Amino acid sequence: MSYALSTTVHHTFADTLAATRKFLVEQGFGVLTEIDMQATLKAKLDVEVLPQIILGACRPPLAYAALQSEPSAGLLLPCNVVIRALDEATTVVETLDPQVIVSVTQNDALSPVADEVSRRLTAVLDSVTKTFADK
Repeated sequence: MSYALSTTVHHTFADTLAATRKFLVEQGFGVLTEIDMQATLKAKLDVEVLPQIILGACRPPLAYAALQSEPSAGLLLPCNVVIRALDEATTVVETLDPQVIVSVTQNDALSPVADEVSRRLTAVLDSVTKTFADK
């Protein structure tokens, strides 16, 4: 089983990050956390890596539904959405496949929530892909 949903676009990191944020909001997700891996690794280890941001995205009704079915689901929340540069003109947007949460917890009651999160995150990825398809 693949553990990620992803898309690769031939566009800049900054524009892809902005588009991803926009489409997360359109799908009802808020961004609770943001981790700048490039800045963190430079500050902590003095190493250079390409730009990479981890957005902790949450859609509260779905998070609540997950917690109702599996009280320990909080260990797997929020949905991390990673935007990372491959080079100056190519960017990957990826997220954990929500079906992994069902597999890890072995709780089939989470399936409807995972299905809805998958649908919404796939819509985000599809929108990012379409935005930069002709550019």
